[in-house]
Amino acid sequence: MIKDNNPEVVAELDRLDGAIRAAPAGDTTAQIALWRQVTALEHWFFLARGSAEQPRPYAVAAEQGSMICLYSSATRAKEAGQALGLADAEGGVPLFGVPVPAAIDYVASFGQVGVFGVTLDHPRLGHYIPLANLGLLKGWVEGAGR
Repeated sequence: MIKDNNPEVVAELDRLDGAIRAAPAGDTTAQIALWRQVTALEHWFFLARGSAEQPRPYAVAAEQGSMICLYSSATRAKEAGQALGLADAEGGVPLFGVPVPAAIDYVASFGQVGVFGVTLDHPRLGHYIPLANLGLLKGWVEGAGR
């Protein structure tokens, strides 16, 4: 199993979520900060669907289209899988992690099959970004010298 992300980096996402919810309409400063923080994670975690040999990420249907569920930690992914009824009889939730920045390209590749976006820590936070905007995140990672 991949080592989980730094809890302090993950906790900052909760603080930024509060800032987004408190921001006046049209103010995207906190949203930008949130997605910059997402690029600071070492791994993005996904609930695994399909076979163990070729897992694919869990997605939800949204008004805009399908959204891949991205989790900021293995702990949050497991909690979400249990809340969403995806756990096995023993309470286990299959998941996998992809290191950043490769995770950005991985998620972007699902645009070829009609996925619209990616949602963060669904259903806990639920902020989303369209796949078309992932290049911005990739630029932040590359600008940080990763």
